[in-house]
Amino acid sequence: MERKGTNELNGVQSRRIGWIGTGVMGGPMAGHLLAAGHQVDVFNRTRERAGDLIDGGARWRDSPREVAADADAVFLMLGYPGDVRDTVLGEGGVLEVMRPGSLLTDMTTSEPSLAVEIHAAAAARSVEALDAPVSGGDVGARNAALTIMVGGSGEAFDRALPLFEVLGQTITHLGPAGSGQHTKMVNQVAIAAGMIGLCEALLYAHRAGLDVERTIETIKGGAAGSWSLSNYGPRILRGDFEPGFKIDHFIKDLGIALTEARRMNLSLPGTAIAEQLYIAARSQGLGQNGTHALSLALARLSESDWPSASRSASSTASPSRD
Repeated sequence: MERKGTNELNGVQSRRIGWIGTGVMGGPMAGHLLAAGHQVDVFNRTRERAGDLIDGGARWRDSPREVAADADAVFLMLGYPGDVRDTVLGEGGVLEVMRPGSLLTDMTTSEPSLAVEIHAAAAARSVEALDAPVSGGDVGARNAALTIMVGGSGEAFDRALPLFEVLGQTITHLGPAGSGQHTKMVNQVAIAAGMIGLCEALLYAHRAGLDVERTIETIKGGAAGSWSLSNYGPRILRGDFEPGFKIDHFIKDLGIALTEARRMNLSLPGTAIAEQLYIAARSQGLGQNGTHALSLALARLSESDWPSASRSASSTASPSRD
Protein backbone atom coordinates (compact mmCIF):
# COMPACT_ATOMS: atom_id res chain seq x y z
CA MET A 1 0.00 0.00 0.00
CA GLU A 2 1.45 3.37 -1.02
CA ARG A 3 -0.06 6.70 -0.19
CA LYS A 4 1.05 10.18 -1.04
CA GLY A 5 1.07 12.51 1.95
CA THR A 6 -0.43 15.97 1.84
CA ASN A 7 1.57 17.24 4.84
CA GLU A 8 -1.69 18.57 6.24
CA LEU A 9 -3.49 17.36 9.31
CA ASN A 10 -7.00 18.47 8.44
CA GLY A 11 -9.45 17.28 11.03
CA VAL A 12 -7.00 14.97 12.80
CA GLN A 13 -7.11 15.12 16.58
CA SER A 14 -4.00 16.42 18.31
CA ARG A 15 -1.94 13.70 19.97
CA ARG A 16 0.73 13.67 22.63
CA ILE A 17 3.91 12.68 20.82
CA GLY A 18 7.13 11.50 22.41
CA TRP A 19 10.24 12.04 20.26
CA ILE A 20 13.62 10.54 21.13
CA GLY A 21 16.61 11.70 19.05
CA THR A 22 16.69 15.28 17.73
CA GLY A 23 19.74 15.24 15.47
CA VAL A 24 20.12 16.20 11.82
CA MET A 25 17.04 14.20 10.84
CA GLY A 26 15.06 13.87 14.04
CA GLY A 27 15.06 17.57 14.91
CA PRO A 28 13.20 18.84 11.85
CA MET A 29 10.91 15.81 11.82
CA ALA A 30 9.79 16.45 15.39
CA GLY A 31 9.43 20.11 14.46
CA HIS A 32 6.90 19.27 11.74
CA LEU A 33 4.73 17.39 14.22
CA LEU A 34 4.95 20.31 16.64
CA ALA A 35 3.99 22.78 13.90
CA ALA A 36 1.04 20.55 12.97
CA GLY A 37 -0.46 21.15 16.40
CA HIS A 38 0.60 18.06 18.31
CA GLN A 39 1.98 18.15 21.84
CA VAL A 40 5.59 17.01 21.55
CA ASP A 41 7.85 15.87 24.39
CA VAL A 42 11.50 15.46 23.41
CA PHE A 43 14.70 13.87 24.66
CA ASN A 44 18.18 13.89 23.17
CA ARG A 45 21.54 12.94 24.64
CA THR A 46 22.67 16.51 24.12
CA ARG A 47 19.96 18.92 25.23
CA GLU A 48 21.37 21.75 23.11
CA ARG A 49 20.41 19.81 19.97
CA ALA A 50 16.76 20.14 21.04
CA GLY A 51 16.99 23.86 21.71
CA ASP A 52 15.01 25.02 18.67
CA LEU A 53 12.25 22.54 19.42
CA ILE A 54 12.03 23.66 23.04
CA ASP A 55 11.94 27.30 21.94
CA GLY A 56 9.11 26.35 19.57
CA GLY A 57 6.97 24.84 22.31
CA ALA A 58 8.18 21.26 22.73
CA ARG A 59 8.59 20.05 26.28
CA TRP A 60 11.99 18.77 27.34
CA ARG A 61 12.06 15.52 29.30
CA ASP A 62 15.05 14.20 31.21
CA SER A 63 14.94 10.61 29.96
CA PRO A 64 13.37 8.43 27.27
CA ARG A 65 11.14 6.89 29.95
CA GLU A 66 9.70 10.32 30.78
CA VAL A 67 9.07 10.94 27.10
CA ALA A 68 7.23 7.64 26.71
CA ALA A 69 5.19 7.45 29.91
CA ASP A 70 2.32 9.72 28.85
CA ALA A 71 2.62 9.53 25.06
CA ASP A 72 0.02 8.31 22.60
CA ALA A 73 2.83 7.69 20.11
CA VAL A 74 6.59 7.43 20.64
CA PHE A 75 9.08 7.97 17.79
CA LEU A 76 12.77 7.09 17.78
CA MET A 77 15.38 8.53 15.42
CA LEU A 78 18.70 7.32 16.78
CA GLY A 79 22.12 6.44 15.43
CA TYR A 80 22.73 2.73 15.84
CA PRO A 81 20.85 -0.52 16.51
CA GLY A 82 22.51 -0.72 19.93
CA ASP A 83 20.99 2.64 20.82
CA VAL A 84 17.56 1.39 19.77
CA ARG A 85 17.91 -1.83 21.73
CA ASP A 86 18.99 -0.03 24.89
CA THR A 87 16.28 2.62 24.60
CA VAL A 88 13.44 0.21 23.91
CA LEU A 89 14.35 -3.16 25.39
CA GLY A 90 17.14 -2.40 27.86
CA GLU A 91 16.81 -2.03 31.60
CA GLY A 92 14.61 0.98 32.13
CA GLY A 93 13.60 0.95 28.45
CA VAL A 94 10.58 2.80 27.16
CA LEU A 95 8.47 -0.33 26.70
CA GLU A 96 8.33 -0.72 30.45
CA VAL A 97 6.31 2.48 30.82
CA MET A 98 4.33 2.77 27.56
CA ARG A 99 0.58 2.56 28.00
CA PRO A 100 -1.39 -0.31 26.46
CA GLY A 101 -2.79 0.81 23.12
CA SER A 102 0.00 3.30 22.46
CA LEU A 103 2.19 3.22 19.35
CA LEU A 104 5.97 2.83 19.12
CA THR A 105 7.65 3.75 15.82
CA ASP A 106 11.36 3.33 15.22
CA MET A 107 12.51 5.52 12.32
CA THR A 108 16.18 4.68 12.81
CA THR A 109 17.81 2.64 10.08
CA SER A 110 18.38 -0.53 12.06
CA GLU A 111 18.44 -4.32 11.89
CA PRO A 112 15.39 -6.15 10.51
CA SER A 113 15.79 -8.82 13.19
CA LEU A 114 15.71 -6.17 15.92
CA ALA A 115 12.49 -4.76 14.45
CA VAL A 116 10.90 -8.21 14.72
CA GLU A 117 12.12 -8.55 18.31
CA ILE A 118 10.74 -5.15 19.28
CA HIS A 119 7.41 -5.93 17.63
CA ALA A 120 7.06 -9.12 19.67
CA ALA A 121 8.05 -7.45 22.93
CA ALA A 122 5.66 -4.57 22.29
CA ALA A 123 2.78 -6.92 21.46
CA ALA A 124 3.32 -8.68 24.79
CA ARG A 125 2.56 -5.34 26.49
CA SER A 126 -0.36 -4.48 24.17
CA VAL A 127 1.70 -1.80 22.44
CA GLU A 128 1.78 -1.58 18.64
CA ALA A 129 5.20 -1.28 17.02
CA LEU A 130 6.31 -0.19 13.55
CA ASP A 131 9.71 -0.05 11.90
CA ALA A 132 9.69 2.98 9.61
CA PRO A 133 13.13 4.03 8.32
CA VAL A 134 13.26 6.92 5.90
CA SER A 135 15.09 8.12 2.80
CA GLY A 136 15.63 11.68 1.66
CA GLY A 137 18.38 12.91 3.95
CA ASP A 138 18.46 16.23 5.75
CA VAL A 139 16.79 18.00 2.82
CA GLY A 140 13.86 15.60 2.89
CA ALA A 141 13.57 15.92 6.66
CA ARG A 142 13.54 19.72 6.56
CA ASN A 143 11.04 19.84 3.69
CA ALA A 144 8.76 17.09 5.02
CA ALA A 145 9.45 15.24 1.77
CA LEU A 146 10.78 11.95 3.10
CA THR A 147 10.11 8.50 1.73
CA ILE A 148 8.92 6.38 4.66
CA MET A 149 9.20 2.58 4.48
CA VAL A 150 6.97 0.88 7.02
CA GLY A 151 6.91 -2.62 8.49
CA GLY A 152 4.30 -3.84 10.96
CA SER A 153 0.59 -4.51 11.08
CA GLY A 154 -1.81 -2.79 8.73
CA GLU A 155 -3.85 -1.56 11.69
CA ALA A 156 -0.84 0.13 13.28
CA PHE A 157 0.12 1.62 9.92
CA ASP A 158 -3.34 3.14 9.52
CA ARG A 159 -3.09 4.68 12.98
CA ALA A 160 0.30 6.18 12.24
CA LEU A 161 -0.46 7.35 8.71
CA PRO A 162 -1.75 10.85 9.64
CA LEU A 163 1.51 11.42 11.52
CA PHE A 164 3.64 10.03 8.71
CA GLU A 165 1.89 12.37 6.28
CA VAL A 166 3.25 15.31 8.26
CA LEU A 167 6.79 13.99 7.76
CA GLY A 168 6.92 12.63 4.23
CA GLN A 169 5.45 12.50 0.76
CA THR A 170 5.68 8.82 -0.10
CA ILE A 171 4.56 6.49 2.68
CA THR A 172 4.45 2.78 1.94
CA HIS A 173 3.34 -0.15 4.07
CA LEU A 174 5.59 -2.99 2.95
CA GLY A 175 4.56 -5.91 5.11
CA PRO A 176 5.07 -7.35 8.60
CA ALA A 177 7.66 -6.30 11.17
CA GLY A 178 11.13 -5.94 9.66
CA SER A 179 9.86 -5.19 6.15
CA GLY A 180 10.58 -1.48 6.48
CA GLN A 181 14.16 -2.16 7.54
CA HIS A 182 14.71 -4.66 4.73
CA THR A 183 13.44 -2.08 2.24
CA LYS A 184 15.82 0.51 3.65
CA MET A 185 18.66 -1.94 3.09
CA VAL A 186 17.59 -2.19 -0.57
CA ASN A 187 17.71 1.61 -0.67
CA GLN A 188 21.19 1.77 0.85
CA VAL A 189 22.60 -0.91 -1.45
CA ALA A 190 21.34 1.08 -4.45
CA ILE A 191 22.74 4.35 -3.10
CA ALA A 192 26.16 2.88 -2.30
CA ALA A 193 27.07 1.98 -5.88
CA GLY A 194 25.48 5.17 -7.19
CA MET A 195 27.54 7.40 -4.89
CA ILE A 196 30.76 5.75 -6.04
CA GLY A 197 29.76 6.42 -9.65
CA LEU A 198 28.85 10.05 -8.90
CA CYS A 199 32.12 10.82 -7.13
CA GLU A 200 34.25 9.08 -9.74
CA ALA A 201 32.42 10.85 -12.58
CA LEU A 202 33.03 14.31 -11.11
CA LEU A 203 36.68 13.50 -10.45
CA TYR A 204 37.00 12.38 -14.07
CA ALA A 205 35.41 15.60 -15.31
CA HIS A 206 37.81 17.69 -13.26
CA ARG A 207 40.92 15.79 -14.32
CA ALA A 208 39.83 16.04 -17.98
CA GLY A 209 39.71 19.81 -17.66
CA LEU A 210 35.95 20.16 -18.04
CA ASP A 211 33.76 22.77 -16.39
CA VAL A 212 32.35 20.40 -13.78
CA GLU A 213 29.27 22.52 -13.06
CA ARG A 214 28.33 22.63 -16.75
CA THR A 215 29.02 18.92 -17.01
CA ILE A 216 26.55 18.20 -14.22
CA GLU A 217 23.92 20.37 -15.90
CA THR A 218 24.53 18.56 -19.19
CA ILE A 219 24.25 15.00 -17.98
CA LYS A 220 21.59 15.27 -15.28
CA GLY A 221 18.77 15.37 -17.81
CA GLY A 222 19.84 12.10 -19.41
CA ALA A 223 20.33 8.53 -18.32
CA ALA A 224 23.02 9.56 -15.81
CA GLY A 225 20.59 11.81 -13.97
CA SER A 226 19.83 10.98 -10.34
CA TRP A 227 18.77 12.52 -7.06
CA SER A 228 22.33 12.23 -5.82
CA LEU A 229 23.76 13.95 -8.88
CA SER A 230 21.32 16.86 -8.59
CA ASN A 231 21.59 17.28 -4.83
CA TYR A 232 25.08 16.14 -3.89
CA GLY A 233 26.91 17.19 -7.05
CA PRO A 234 26.56 20.93 -6.28
CA ARG A 235 27.57 20.32 -2.66
CA ILE A 236 30.75 18.61 -3.80
CA LEU A 237 31.53 21.54 -6.09
CA ARG A 238 31.09 23.99 -3.18
CA GLY A 239 33.28 21.92 -0.88
CA ASP A 240 30.26 21.53 1.40
CA PHE A 241 30.51 18.17 3.16
CA GLU A 242 28.12 18.84 6.01
CA PRO A 243 26.21 15.63 6.69
CA GLY A 244 22.79 15.01 5.33
CA PHE A 245 23.71 11.47 6.28
CA LYS A 246 27.01 10.70 8.00
CA ILE A 247 29.60 8.31 6.62
CA ASP A 248 29.79 6.66 10.06
CA HIS A 249 26.09 5.85 9.86
CA PHE A 250 26.33 4.69 6.24
CA ILE A 251 29.05 2.21 7.17
CA LYS A 252 26.69 0.90 9.84
CA ASP A 253 23.94 0.48 7.24
CA LEU A 254 26.17 -1.29 4.73
CA GLY A 255 27.31 -3.63 7.49
CA ILE A 256 23.69 -4.51 8.25
CA ALA A 257 22.99 -5.10 4.55
CA LEU A 258 25.99 -7.39 4.16
CA THR A 259 25.10 -9.32 7.31
CA GLU A 260 21.59 -9.88 5.99
CA ALA A 261 23.03 -10.86 2.59
CA ARG A 262 25.23 -13.49 4.19
CA ARG A 263 22.26 -14.84 6.10
CA MET A 264 20.41 -15.19 2.79
CA ASN A 265 23.48 -16.72 1.06
CA LEU A 266 23.53 -13.74 -1.28
CA SER A 267 26.67 -12.25 -2.84
CA LEU A 268 26.77 -8.44 -3.05
CA PRO A 269 30.31 -7.63 -4.23
CA GLY A 270 29.53 -4.03 -5.17
CA THR A 271 28.18 -3.33 -1.70
CA ALA A 272 31.25 -4.94 -0.13
CA ILE A 273 33.52 -2.68 -2.20
CA ALA A 274 31.48 0.36 -1.22
CA GLU A 275 31.80 -0.56 2.45
CA GLN A 276 35.58 -0.80 2.12
CA LEU A 277 35.81 2.57 0.38
CA TYR A 278 33.72 4.21 3.08
CA ILE A 279 35.84 2.60 5.79
CA ALA A 280 38.85 4.16 4.04
CA ALA A 281 37.09 7.53 4.11
CA ARG A 282 36.43 7.13 7.82
CA SER A 283 40.10 6.26 8.42
CA GLN A 284 40.94 9.60 6.77
CA GLY A 285 38.88 11.43 9.39
CA LEU A 286 35.73 11.86 7.30
CA GLY A 287 33.33 9.74 9.34
CA GLN A 288 31.29 12.67 10.62
CA ASN A 289 30.88 14.16 7.15
CA GLY A 290 28.20 13.43 4.58
CA THR A 291 28.33 10.37 2.36
CA HIS A 292 29.34 12.56 -0.59
CA ALA A 293 32.67 13.20 1.18
CA LEU A 294 33.65 9.90 -0.42
CA SER A 295 34.81 12.17 -3.26
CA LEU A 296 37.62 13.40 -1.00
CA ALA A 297 38.80 9.88 -0.20
CA LEU A 298 38.71 8.87 -3.88
CA ALA A 299 40.58 12.03 -4.89
CA ARG A 300 43.38 11.17 -2.50
CA LEU A 301 43.87 7.84 -4.27
CA SER A 302 44.93 9.81 -7.34
CA GLU A 303 46.73 12.52 -5.36
CA SER A 304 44.21 15.09 -6.52
CA ASP A 305 43.48 18.21 -4.49
CA TRP A 306 39.94 18.43 -5.93
CA PRO A 307 37.35 18.72 -4.52
CA SER A 308 38.60 21.04 -1.81
CA ALA A 309 37.80 20.02 1.75
CA SER A 310 35.63 22.51 3.60
CA ARG A 311 36.10 23.13 7.30
CA SER A 312 33.45 20.46 7.91
CA ALA A 313 35.68 17.75 6.42
CA SER A 314 38.37 17.90 9.05
CA SER A 315 40.52 15.02 10.18
CA THR A 316 40.33 16.53 13.67
CA ALA A 317 36.58 16.17 13.90
CA SER A 318 35.64 14.10 16.92
CA PRO A 319 32.92 11.47 16.64
CA SER A 320 29.54 12.34 18.10
CA ARG A 321 26.29 10.47 18.43
CA ASP A 322 23.08 12.42 18.13
